[in-house]
Amino acid sequence: MRARATFKAIPFSFHTSPKVQCLLLFPPPLRLTSAASASPFSSSSQWFGFLRDAISTSDLTLGKCTHARILSSEEIPERFLVNNLISMYSKCGSLTYARRVFDLMPERDLVSWNSVLAAYAQFSESASVENIEEAFLLFRTLRQNVVYTSRMTLAPMLKLCLNSGYVWASESFHGYACKIGLDGDEFVAGALVNIYLKFGQVKQGKVLFEEMPYRDVVLWNLMLKAYLDMGFKEEAIGLSSEFHRSGLHPNEITSRLLARISGDDSEAGQVKSFAHGDDASGVSEIISNNKRLSEYLHAGQYSALLKCFGDMVESDLVCDQVTFILVLATAVRLDSLALGQQVHCLALKLGIDRMLTVANSLINMYCKLRKIGFARTVFHTMSERDLISWNSVIAGFSQSGLEMEAVCLFMQLLRYGLTPDQYTMTSILKAASSLPEGLSLNKQVHVHAIKINNVADSFVSTALIDAYSRNRCMTEAEVLFERSKFDLVAWNAMMSGYTQSHDGHKTLKLFALMHKQGERSDDFTLATVIKTCGSLFAINQGRQVHAYAIKSGYHLDLWVSSGLLDMYVKCGDMSASQLAFNTIPVPDDVAWTTMISGCIENGEVERAFHVYSQMRFIGVLPDEFTIATLAKASSCLTALEQGRQIHANALKLNCTGDPFVGTSLVDMYAKCGSIDDAYSLFKRIEMRNIAAWNAMLLGLAQHGEGKEVLQLFKQMKSLGINPDKVTFIGVLSACSHSGLVSEAYKHIGSMHRDYGIKPEIEHYSCLADALGRAGFLKEAENLIESMSMEASASMYRTLLAACRVKGDTETGKRVASKLLELDPLDSSAYVLLSNMYAAASKWDEMKLARRMMKGQKVKKDPGISWIEVKKKIHVFVVDDRTNPQTELIYRKVKDVIRDIKQEGYVPETDFTLVDVEEEEKERALYYHSEKLAVAFGLMSTPPSTPIRVIKNLRICGDCHNAMKYIAKVYDREIVLRDANRFHRFKNGICSCGDYW
Repeated sequence: MRARATFKAIPFSFHTSPKVQCLLLFPPPLRLTSAASASPFSSSSQWFGFLRDAISTSDLTLGKCTHARILSSEEIPERFLVNNLISMYSKCGSLTYARRVFDLMPERDLVSWNSVLAAYAQFSESASVENIEEAFLLFRTLRQNVVYTSRMTLAPMLKLCLNSGYVWASESFHGYACKIGLDGDEFVAGALVNIYLKFGQVKQGKVLFEEMPYRDVVLWNLMLKAYLDMGFKEEAIGLSSEFHRSGLHPNEITSRLLARISGDDSEAGQVKSFAHGDDASGVSEIISNNKRLSEYLHAGQYSALLKCFGDMVESDLVCDQVTFILVLATAVRLDSLALGQQVHCLALKLGIDRMLTVANSLINMYCKLRKIGFARTVFHTMSERDLISWNSVIAGFSQSGLEMEAVCLFMQLLRYGLTPDQYTMTSILKAASSLPEGLSLNKQVHVHAIKINNVADSFVSTALIDAYSRNRCMTEAEVLFERSKFDLVAWNAMMSGYTQSHDGHKTLKLFALMHKQGERSDDFTLATVIKTCGSLFAINQGRQVHAYAIKSGYHLDLWVSSGLLDMYVKCGDMSASQLAFNTIPVPDDVAWTTMISGCIENGEVERAFHVYSQMRFIGVLPDEFTIATLAKASSCLTALEQGRQIHANALKLNCTGDPFVGTSLVDMYAKCGSIDDAYSLFKRIEMRNIAAWNAMLLGLAQHGEGKEVLQLFKQMKSLGINPDKVTFIGVLSACSHSGLVSEAYKHIGSMHRDYGIKPEIEHYSCLADALGRAGFLKEAENLIESMSMEASASMYRTLLAACRVKGDTETGKRVASKLLELDPLDSSAYVLLSNMYAAASKWDEMKLARRMMKGQKVKKDPGISWIEVKKKIHVFVVDDRTNPQTELIYRKVKDVIRDIKQEGYVPETDFTLVDVEEEEKERALYYHSEKLAVAFGLMSTPPSTPIRVIKNLRICGDCHNAMKYIAKVYDREIVLRDANRFHRFKNGICSCGDYW
């Protein structure tokens, strides 16, 4: 076998097409086949695709390279491939190479001869006399070697006759067609009629025309034009009458020819109208009115158009198909179904609805007015359909969300033998992209586009790029994209595809290249690029795109301005977000919700409610997402009353049935300490998805309802709802807060075994917390050390807190050391270690821990408690005296301590972690922040109403004990949320069962 090095060394320019570069550098591998196997040079040959690409794009360089590769393969190509080589050279503008390939063929069939003759015909308009005579000589040679010829042989020869002007040659081929029985062939006879008419031999053309078994509108128009050009007006009038009797529908060219007859002939009364059978004045008046209607339509003067149409109907002037097409187009422009149906009824009455063009316009009108059922009825009642009919109804189905019906219609079209055009292909690609099996369908459509040779069409290639981009198949999209010329829609599809595929950097590169090449972008381009900047948190690039949008005038476009708002929100620049929001001329509910959500995400929760108030003030109604976002804001602030108002708004807007809203409200009530309201709402949600179950399970777990969590989890599984990772966090957290260690082990084992969910760090943290709370400190430490993943600081922090509660200073010291290795600035590590030593009366060690903390310049987070009274948040710290009612609050604290001591409360001075006298320790306990907040709540809220307090740190043991007595003595329910969980005190009992 010859070496291929010769071809690998072929130089090529940077401007050579990617396909050619690929072929030169990486030729397809040769397939070795046995004698019994199919030849490699068939329609499935690796070279065939390159030839088809060269033909479709007229790429002569690619064609030559492919030819060279075929020659270097040392295989003898079969005739099929050589015939395609001839066609390729012909289509790519090289008659010389086409003839050379033909001359070197060892074997030729009729297709070979037809191909080379077609090459001569293609260049016949500019060919020399020698080339034309050479083609005729080639045909004579064909007759000597091949007995049988076909219409495909005559077609190029008749074209040569027409372009050469040789009348004798045309007559010779006419005689030859009669001899072989092709004179009655519709294609051959039509071509001969055209030749005779073009040569001025109208009589011969008329004879042949009358002998034809079938004559289409084109041939009738050719005869009419020939008569008019030759001045045979009377014959033209008679011919128009024959045309009318034939039952064919005239087209626009026919109307213009008839207008020439009526305008030139004073005896125009003999001209028969296809819509009016009396005189030419009818034809002339209809044409004049249609022209007026067309002018009104293009000028947007719809009232004038409808008045003109009404006058035509009232004056009994019969309207033709053009009239109805124009009025139906007006119904579409006015978005008026009533008008369209009235016109349809009139068409039915006059029988014009059976005309193909009118029926097509009716389908188009109903599809554009979103009445696809009516369009389907018109389509199925049509006695005659053309490709426009199929395209209209397929596009209508695709645009109306009936994608599968569109695909089924496309398959019917193919079964009927019709060849789809670029409009068919774009509609079906769009429809297929929306289906679950869309990628497979799009690939099949792609193959069919290659087969019918319209894949190079800009509409089809752009639709394919869009289809592959939607399915995130960017490799396939890139191949098509590289071969296409600049098309903004294709570039937008590529950028959108990169963004959806989480490859935003390529989106920005493509946009930069587009800008560098001087191509203009549109609103979709900018919206896509801005979205990409938000996803990448690329605020600098986002600001540059913002500046470009202002310069190009797109910054006021709703898509672009909303995208800018979302980008700045995601990048955390709320000042820029506000400016972007202010530039939106009329913000919709999406823009308002984005602003509200941005405030929450960037820690400006209270501002979110202010924005919502502005939104309602100007009359914009919130949607489900807005309500859910505000419910989340209430959760962040633990603002129960605010949350109740949001719930009331949801009820008023009738959106509580939305699963997203219902889940957000359940989560809000749970996080605001009203678990009963959360459970009640959860039970009323009809369509409970996994998110709703998770919200309820996590809420119950936070409130210490461990048994209720496990019961609900069991119920969830019985309903066939599979848990996810979040579900198990709720279940394991409940086990931790309720001391159910064995249950925790059981569920963490079932995660992977029963549901294929691999436990993550959060799940092991819950298990370690359960072990630590139950006193199994060594087991918890071993669990953390034996994990395959690296332990988090929070795991060690949780275990250290357990060591402090259980008084295990040795384990605590080791855990604190590991925690500080992970996070040397963690204040809780020093505080827990210090408190643990203080509880064990190891004052020297405690002081050492405090000095270490001071040496690292770590500051302890102060204990803060807050309570909401009358929509205002009141914050307290230990020994706080900043409240205007300080004296009353401290007096209330003394009264409360006195009352609960009488009930049996004894201060637990062990929680005063300083080395002072007992009496001083008791006093220090009295004024903890949570006691101050509860005292203020007793003063400021009506009797029997719950008191809800939030604390940023874990509640101390003494305060926990005191709350139980306060709830009993004052007959008040106290809900206190600390850093770990909710405590609900009622009748002297805490919901946690003193296990926290």
